[in-house]
Amino acid sequence: MKVMSAIEACRTEALGGHVAGCAKCGHHHIAYNSCKNRHCPKCQGPAARDWMAARAEDLLPVEYFHVVFTLPAEIAQIAYWNKKAVYGLLFKASAETVMTLAADPKRMGARVGMTSVLHTWGSALTHHPHIHMIVPGGGLSRDGTKWVACRSGFFLHVRVLSRLFRRLFLEGLMELHRASQLAFFGDLAELIEANAFTAWLAPLRKSEWVVYAKPPFGGPEAVLTYLSRYTHRVAISNARLVSADADTVAFRWKDYRIKSGDRQKVMRLATPEFIRRFLIHVLPDNFHRIRHYGLVASSTRKANITKIRALLCVQQPEQVAVPEPQAEAPLTLREPCPCCGGPMRIIEIFRRGQIPMSRAPPREQAA
Repeated sequence: MKVMSAIEACRTEALGGHVAGCAKCGHHHIAYNSCKNRHCPKCQGPAARDWMAARAEDLLPVEYFHVVFTLPAEIAQIAYWNKKAVYGLLFKASAETVMTLAADPKRMGARVGMTSVLHTWGSALTHHPHIHMIVPGGGLSRDGTKWVACRSGFFLHVRVLSRLFRRLFLEGLMELHRASQLAFFGDLAELIEANAFTAWLAPLRKSEWVVYAKPPFGGPEAVLTYLSRYTHRVAISNARLVSADADTVAFRWKDYRIKSGDRQKVMRLATPEFIRRFLIHVLPDNFHRIRHYGLVASSTRKANITKIRALLCVQQPEQVAVPEPQAEAPLTLREPCPCCGGPMRIIEIFRRGQIPMSRAPPREQAA
């Protein structure tokens, strides 16, 4: 209810706002306040822009890889009932998998770092928990005296990643069960019993878990372009909506079952079902869906990045243009006047529920 109320009030008179005027030509526009809820599709543009500007300083002149860890459908059902515990385990197991294998002397023998982003949806808004991970193609040696690069175009074998991830996750899930931190409902209510849960997990210990690594990015700009699409994305953006009324919502989705040809389709759902699917992806309070591990963990990131740049003989970070996020980004006081390019200033502030006294163009912008 909190999320839905915030989205409904976002950029309306209900939250108040201000009127911004140009110091040169006198152009002005109304800027309603944003709800700033992380699940609101209207509020992610500015948040993504600020986050990416900070991350641009950490990029290294090396290959970056995109690794994806996906939970089986059976586990996803358990995750839906136990979001905080299971999503947290998904972060932990995937990060530990990469760091363990990268540290193996037979593979890379290096301490690596990664940025992980949790997505819980498929294109049709179904429940599909998975981790998108961005990993530099190399790491520090054990003694921290040199940079160890992976093979060009190859990070780690996905089959090995998959099997270790499967083992670590299932071990962690068993620990959660023993600690009575999992809840079960409906047809799976019997899994509360230890023996029943162990038997239910048995087939999953032998099945193939989906882990895949995409080819390396083309450079730092490509890394930021990827991050601009994924880090602050919500389950569905306004751009995908085709139509909506009290009875039906239509939106574009991509059918990945089609191997070739046009995958884009339009799905029509009853409005209550659309709302239900959207709310599946609301995260628990204070749950971080972007996390950093290893060399880029917050506590040691600056020191590690400085050391790596020295080892790579790169003293200063390259200037990388931060791409504009795809999420809807409103005009703010940062942007110059759209008419003449002059600076914008606040000329009026109005509170929640008030109507601004200043006249403004028909098209209203948001803060």
